[in-house]
Amino acid sequence: MPIQILPPQLANQIAAGEVVERPASVIKELVENCLDAGASRIDIEIERGGSKAMVIRDNGIGIAEQELSLALSRHATSKVASLEDLESILSFGFRGEALASISSVSRLTLTSRTEDQDQGWQAYAEGREMAVKLQPAAHPVGTTVQVEDLFFNTPARRRFLRADKTEFNHIDEQLRRIALAKPTVHFTLSHNGKQVRQYRPARTERQHQQRLGAICGNRFAEAALAISAGNDQLQLHGHLGIGDGHQQFNEVQYFYVNGRVVRDRLVNHALRQALELHGQQLDAGYVLHLELPPQEVDVNVHPAKHEVRFHQARYVHDFILQGLSDAVAQLTQGSLSLQESAEPYVEPAPVSQPAPVGTGGAAPQGGSGYEVSSPRSAPTSFEAPAAGYGGYVGSRPAGRPASSGGGYTPPPLQPAPSRNAVSNYGELMRTESAPEPEARPAADASVWRWLTQLDERVALFGRGDQLRLLPLAALASAVLRLELAERLPQGLVGQPLLLPVSVPRIDAWDGVLELQQGLLKRLGLELAEQKQRLIIRKVPAMLRQANLAQVVPELLQWLASFPAGESPNSEALVAWLADQAEAEPADPEALWHRLQALPGADIERLMTSRGRALPWRSELES
Repeated sequence: MPIQILPPQLANQIAAGEVVERPASVIKELVENCLDAGASRIDIEIERGGSKAMVIRDNGIGIAEQELSLALSRHATSKVASLEDLESILSFGFRGEALASISSVSRLTLTSRTEDQDQGWQAYAEGREMAVKLQPAAHPVGTTVQVEDLFFNTPARRRFLRADKTEFNHIDEQLRRIALAKPTVHFTLSHNGKQVRQYRPARTERQHQQRLGAICGNRFAEAALAISAGNDQLQLHGHLGIGDGHQQFNEVQYFYVNGRVVRDRLVNHALRQALELHGQQLDAGYVLHLELPPQEVDVNVHPAKHEVRFHQARYVHDFILQGLSDAVAQLTQGSLSLQESAEPYVEPAPVSQPAPVGTGGAAPQGGSGYEVSSPRSAPTSFEAPAAGYGGYVGSRPAGRPASSGGGYTPPPLQPAPSRNAVSNYGELMRTESAPEPEARPAADASVWRWLTQLDERVALFGRGDQLRLLPLAALASAVLRLELAERLPQGLVGQPLLLPVSVPRIDAWDGVLELQQGLLKRLGLELAEQKQRLIIRKVPAMLRQANLAQVVPELLQWLASFPAGESPNSEALVAWLADQAEAEPADPEALWHRLQALPGADIERLMTSRGRALPWRSELES
């Protein structure tokens, strides 16, 4: 068969195979188009589970007469116009495939009117012909899409549809997911002429609580804890509930990224770890919203938009884990909200939405599956701060008021006045400032002087008429060992890990953990036993990047080799720490001055053992 361009009808039906799986897919695509159009009310009517007819009405901005035919064309959309738009998507749709795909496998009628038009216009397309018929029609401002006889021209796919009740249940679930993401939008759902769902807009805290109960069940709404944590770039808010054996909530699991519902392993893994850290079973429900700059998440990675990718997936994972861990700790300990303990609950500021756009030719997103990719250049800076997540956190029981204001729209985040896990972590991550260098006489011919850095590995030093090359790694190692020797007698500061490390517990460690508890604390290590596992919670700063699952067991084995009541001397401990540590990045010249200021610095020995002499005078004489 020769290579040829596919006919438009066939191409659209192939695309429909990815976009339109069942009636629930049609509802999802069209409802999200309504949201992109700025609708505050959306009414859905279906017959026979959607296989016979589906009607979606909205009060959005509508589609202009001259754009109605174009709206049913493939790759036609008002959501994006350039590559830059594709890298900062906040609308649900952007590919322009939904309406074209749906019209290729159904009889579709699109009626719309904009505010500046005197009358509405109607476009009709049928899968067999794909020709759009346009005529005037009476219609209020907004859009109505009527889809009839789904898959009438693809009998094989129609045979895969399930019973009407099953298809309705899928539609009902799709609407629940969207209604949780858009609490201020009024939704109604009717089946076979009878209204079965009505989600009223939630603008006050009480209304929001009622809506959460209507969608997720009153038991979850009453038992769940409302959480909120964030910084300038990342914000996590929502509700988390843990079952107690009598009631289970794991059927309530919804996760959103910038309003997009996703089903992803990343949040499940973070939740599982947060529960395990507090000895809980994986029986939890959640409705969580993650908001971040759109440039930092790629939604254009799957034909049906069922996946998204974070550019800094590990940082996002750790951020979610920290927020969920704090919430799990409150739930399992039965503590009251931070609001009642003098730390106010703070709702996150919503990500700014773009101006409403038309509904034509849009296909909404789905999303799951996070992978690391190289950050793209974007106007919004997004770098994981070395000092943790920032100082914003708050949580409260879901049944308690979030604020005294009447509006539901949450206020911007404010710094929490009292200390919490996130701000503590940021404080501990700050390293001590280097001491001011001591002034050295410039004309002293007996002192080694810093001359210049030749490249990223070597620096040049001089003394009198002598020149030596010194590896910067040797300089950093010397500074690290001397500073450890100076600080170890007072004890190193342990810094909490964002992601605690768990290793198998060995019986030989029983005596070590008890007898060497003081030494381990002096090393800045905090270890906890949990069943047959050893949990590493804190380590000193220089071990943050080490392979802790290997380093800590090796340390315990080494300590177990000493007779009871004995332990390694300080010199041996400094040597062990220096061998395992990764020296912090620093300005090489500043490191040199720090070395000069440290007591006990044997610079002559360092230059002799690790430096390389440059016989420049003999080279000139020859």
